[in-house]
Amino acid sequence: MTIELDGATRLVPIVGDPIAQVKSPAGMSAAFAAAGRNTLVVPAHVAPADLPTWMAGLAVTRNVDGLIVTIPHKFAVHGWCTTVSDRARFLRAVNVLRRNPDGSWHGDMFDGLGYVTAAKKAGCVFAGASVLLVGAGGAGTAIAQSVAAEGPARLALHDADTARRDDLIARLAATGAPVVAGGDDPRGFDVVLNATPLGMRRGDPLPVDGAGLAPVMFVGCVVTEPKVPPLIERARALGCRTITGADMFREVRDLMLAFLLAADG
Repeated sequence: MTIELDGATRLVPIVGDPIAQVKSPAGMSAAFAAAGRNTLVVPAHVAPADLPTWMAGLAVTRNVDGLIVTIPHKFAVHGWCTTVSDRARFLRAVNVLRRNPDGSWHGDMFDGLGYVTAAKKAGCVFAGASVLLVGAGGAGTAIAQSVAAEGPARLALHDADTARRDDLIARLAATGAPVVAGGDDPRGFDVVLNATPLGMRRGDPLPVDGAGLAPVMFVGCVVTEPKVPPLIERARALGCRTITGADMFREVRDLMLAFLLAADG
């Protein structure tokens, strides 16, 4: 397939801070080309303080058909959406936007669904399991919602921002989910998931106590760079089944592509 670039090219930026670590521009652009669309996905490095100005410019850029959102903007960009899915409304966060017929934004969030799909394909069983999830940010909130829908016996949430963690616990508990506050000790859990950026930068501590990992656990991490984050490297050395951020992203990518293509459906 050939990726075109001409005056008729449509654009779908991916916005984040930082942005150099993302892998989606090439893969998503190729996926659009395979679907017969002259659409490019391009990275945009925008700091939180500059996001309102950038979003205002994006709204009036007529060859921008959609937007992919990564850290730390998933909560903030939700506020620019005129309409959202039920999932995004509960999460108060989005990771992909497309145009409504009137040019306003419609948003959805696929991080959780993509993560759970990837984990299940790798042999993870959430139903009846005891799950520790570290991180209650944009990705963590979405993953928590999707994991809760799988029927775990216990879902423990840990985040350094306890107010954010407790807000998520309260909202999930209101749906009947067996959710509690957790810590960084993975002992006693069947599934251990990292939804924080820890592991992206050299010298980052592990998001959980590595000494508490055990071979019977399923361990997942959202970090995409390095390809094998330190948590996953430690878990694999013990014989754990694992998924990386790249495994998650493959599933999320397919969901986002279908969402963006549906604008023409």
